[in-house]
Amino acid sequence: MQLLFFKHGLGLFNIFSLGVGGAIGSGIFVMMGFGIAYTGRSIVLAVSVGCLYMLLAYLFHPIMSSMFVLPGGDYDMKAMLMGPTMTGFSALATIVNGLGMASYGLAFASYFVSVFTGLAEYQLWIAALLIVIFFAISIKGTKAMATITTIITASLLISIVVFLAAGLPQVQPGYFSNADGQFFSGGFGGLIGAIAMMSFACQGTTMAPVSVMPATKKPRKTIPIGILLICLTVAVVYALMSIVAAGVLPVEQVAGENLSLVAQTIFSPTMFNIFILGAACCAIMSSLASGMTMLRYPLLAVAEDGWLPKIFAKTTSSGYPYMMMGFFLVFSIVPLFTGLSVDALISLLMIISMVMNAYMNISMIKLVKRYPEQWKKATLHMPTPIFNCLCIIGTVCALAVSYYLFKDLSVGSMVFCVVLLVVMMGLAQLRLRTGAVKKEDLLAKRERIAAAALAATAAEEAEELREAKAAKAV
Repeated sequence: MQLLFFKHGLGLFNIFSLGVGGAIGSGIFVMMGFGIAYTGRSIVLAVSVGCLYMLLAYLFHPIMSSMFVLPGGDYDMKAMLMGPTMTGFSALATIVNGLGMASYGLAFASYFVSVFTGLAEYQLWIAALLIVIFFAISIKGTKAMATITTIITASLLISIVVFLAAGLPQVQPGYFSNADGQFFSGGFGGLIGAIAMMSFACQGTTMAPVSVMPATKKPRKTIPIGILLICLTVAVVYALMSIVAAGVLPVEQVAGENLSLVAQTIFSPTMFNIFILGAACCAIMSSLASGMTMLRYPLLAVAEDGWLPKIFAKTTSSGYPYMMMGFFLVFSIVPLFTGLSVDALISLLMIISMVMNAYMNISMIKLVKRYPEQWKKATLHMPTPIFNCLCIIGTVCALAVSYYLFKDLSVGSMVFCVVLLVVMMGLAQLRLRTGAVKKEDLLAKRERIAAAALAATAAEEAEELREAKAAKAV
């Protein structure tokens, strides 16, 4: 079956289309105004450089996908790179993704009431209702969610093209000049802060490709090349969107605001409503739907592996993990009523993610020593000193995002973040020490994943050899 995938699977264009569609989502609509507040019109550099920067922060994705065929994608990568405690930390971080769901709900509500202004006082309830609706849809299964996501994504991409076509001609002259001090308005620190703030929008260029490795033709070549092309394309699209966002109106008007303010200026009232509902709201719903789809099985695995009490592993007769998803629903809705802002919720989520990324990037130095043959054959193989240097740079990039996001949190949010990190690490240690999760089981699971990756990689190499012999014979 695996060979069939290699022979007739997804090609580079498929990976590129999937990756671009998955990467351009809610983040750019949610975070753009916050990025402008940091750096002014140089937001164009923050988002374009930010895509390349986040590629370094996720360095383990392109490197490992060029070494192995990993049936479990990102999950298998983490399993191969992490020790027992960090595996538990990563598992519990899956639940913390509920903060991302809460931020989607809040962002959707803020855009929604810009069209239906009479509902402004019900923003929190609109946010909660949206999350509940998508959880309800998730009960129907992955197919139903995927169908909805496809329709939403098509509307999103069309709306972005319309936004650029209408907005770029209206950008005020002298965008790249600094006569008014609004380019690099926050200095170098402001630019770095903007890159950190926009990291949520720029991080998705690697995720979709690595999730479809087993269904991709020649994945160890196709996936890494696809990631690089996706990264460059998204950087260009985001740069153009940022020029419209920061160039049509004065910076002080759009700083900290969502894109609805600019959209009101460049569109007629009717087109404004269509854009908000077709682009901004669809982008957020697309991210919400994708999140629900991607997290269902990892959430169940968290309970099945013992990181939470076994009651959370209960499922319906059709396999729906109702206890785990119900717990996740609560974790997604409660933050709505804590007073945390959209940027604070996303910052908390990104801080935790980047801490894990830093660990995985530096862990790759040991990984290539453990699998020298696979590293030697890797598409992205490079001299050891350069590779080690890149791993260190990738680790620093991830930690820098965490630092810049953390330092700009309110004191209350800082305390919440620290407590959350300590609790997650402590709970992981507790489950290991009490025997709820056995270290030897985790290590055995890691070896099984590694063995499966090596077998799939060998199958791919055998298929390539057969193709080469067939071509030579012709």
